[in-house]
Amino acid sequence: MRFAHVVPDGVDEPQLVLVEEDRVTVVSRLFDGAPSRLQQLIEGGDALLDRVRQSAPAAEWMPLGTPVFASAVLDTPITIAIGLNYSAHSSELGLKADAAPTVFILWPGSLTGHRQTTSWPRSLSTSVDYEAELGVIVGRPARDVAIENALDHVWGYTVVNDITARDIQFSEAQWSRCKSFDGFTPTGPFVVTADEIPDPQDLHIWAIVDGKMVQDASTDQMIHPVAKLVSFLSQSATLLPGTLISTGSPGGAGYSRDPQIFLRDRSTVTVGVDGIGELTTFCRILD
Repeated sequence: MRFAHVVPDGVDEPQLVLVEEDRVTVVSRLFDGAPSRLQQLIEGGDALLDRVRQSAPAAEWMPLGTPVFASAVLDTPITIAIGLNYSAHSSELGLKADAAPTVFILWPGSLTGHRQTTSWPRSLSTSVDYEAELGVIVGRPARDVAIENALDHVWGYTVVNDITARDIQFSEAQWSRCKSFDGFTPTGPFVVTADEIPDPQDLHIWAIVDGKMVQDASTDQMIHPVAKLVSFLSQSATLLPGTLISTGSPGGAGYSRDPQIFLRDRSTVTVGVDGIGELTTFCRILD
């Protein structure tokens, strides 16, 4: 199943919709007590998801059209980002990939949606970069989970662009601020349930900036696969339902290119993961 948050005309709050090909239905209209946000659906467990699935055939469907998308994940307990999880990316940044995953947190205000505009002041950064990433959404609480059982705790997957102010990244000891400007974590457009993705390590991942393919890889190149990440993170703290894990970016970052490619005023960047979706962000630099 495929879900999104959209903002209908005349409505202030994003609505959770179920997406089938080129049509959608509003989930909260399926039955009394149906969820209006993805987080509510996840917290409702398998029984609530099954009820949504069973109610869908009789639903009122509308054309997908070109809706206004909000972040694919809202109200997430936390967004955990993984750095240096592809050898090509760690090498191009001149950073060593350690035996254990590199972990940092993204601030809530960085989340935004497909086809939204992300802006930042030129005075803060002139080296803003893109990073295509697979997003993993936790479904059931995960604590001390073995690797072989870790994917049982995954509810679904989405696409993330981990936008990064490189000049700040290399001038500070931690990475949360350089990646957490408002709008620096676009997600979506869709969340795809885990049953739609048999193997998260067999997905094509890519990025296009201003019409040029700049990242083109496979998730099988991850140093720490999804199952290992979920297991590793669960050893020290319980991963709550709705937790978003952004699993790292492959090689091809703009910082390492010759000449370098950074996001400019009016740049358009699209990142994608086959089987999940394509996520586009428009860029504006504020003087």
